[in-house]
Amino acid sequence: MSKHGIALVIASALALAGHALAAPKVIEGDGISGPSGMVWIPGGEFLMGSDHKLAQSNERPTHRVKVGGFWMDRHHVTNADFRKFIKATRYVTTAERKPDWETLRVQVPPGTPRPPESALVPGAMVFVGTERPVPLDDYSQWWRFVPGANWQHPRGPGSSIQGKDDHPVVQVSYEDAQAYAKWAGKRLPTEAEWEFAARGGLEQATYAWGDDFEPAGKTMLNFWNTQKRPFPVVSPKAGGATGTSPVETFPANGYGLYDMTGNAWQWVTDWYRADYFRMLSYSKLVVNPVGPAESYDPEDRGVPAAAPKRVTRGGSFLCNVDYCLSYRPSARRGTDPYNPMSHLGFRLVTSGEDWDKGKARHTSSVR
Repeated sequence: MSKHGIALVIASALALAGHALAAPKVIEGDGISGPSGMVWIPGGEFLMGSDHKLAQSNERPTHRVKVGGFWMDRHHVTNADFRKFIKATRYVTTAERKPDWETLRVQVPPGTPRPPESALVPGAMVFVGTERPVPLDDYSQWWRFVPGANWQHPRGPGSSIQGKDDHPVVQVSYEDAQAYAKWAGKRLPTEAEWEFAARGGLEQATYAWGDDFEPAGKTMLNFWNTQKRPFPVVSPKAGGATGTSPVETFPANGYGLYDMTGNAWQWVTDWYRADYFRMLSYSKLVVNPVGPAESYDPEDRGVPAAAPKRVTRGGSFLCNVDYCLSYRPSARRGTDPYNPMSHLGFRLVTSGEDWDKGKARHTSSVR
């Protein structure tokens, strides 16, 4: 049976489980009736957020939202996809440029002295792990700024994406994702669009496929399995560092979307406010929300509460039961838009109207 056939079987099984909003139907674009490599998300009303016992405060409370239909990339933008963009445009990513102090200073406490020029070098944040178990109250123990880290060298100069064309591109900033989207004639999804799509036609299921984390013992995503090794230990004895897996390694959700949770976090367009869902909950129905006007995150220690942050969704290969648990459709966090990381990528969307217009322009140009 093909992967797409398996997706339909899973969707049908989930519908029988009682969470379905409507029986999902996987509609893939073929380049004629829809954009190739994308699937149709029909839109509709749903309960956004979560009041589940696993939910964090920024996911609460649930609130009713309506989104219009749109096309979404079947999987993350891959290394091969991003390479085509770089080759066509000669774009230089954020991680490959010298950091700008005026951009950095808004992310640190007021009065922080400017670092010396020798410290302002191109690079990005890399998960380096620890050699032994540590208290999980300080992520700086397992994250480090690594000079020379970028999308081609996700873990630093000694690393490579050779043989990983089908892995999600990572070490891309929000600005990089927007540049790629403009080139591709698409856009990043809103947070509401992303969550609606991630749920795959299920109403308030814990995961993108239902309530059972491993249905029939089947692994459904790329995550950090703490039963095999404690987080964030990456010593050779514990099995070494983890990383992304090829896209479409695990089953698709009800709409035919792969890796909506796990593998790599995904940028969306909205500014991040920790209390945004509470703000929306006072309305009976919110139609096509596009996020707050500014950022607000009082929970991130050492960072000003109003520091600019964009929403990231979906969790990554680092998420685990002891620390992150962000491989749920409602999980959300805020990320500095100029901060590329080794577990952060993106996927794109386009409206049906935009696809039709683009197709019409292409048709007229070849006559």
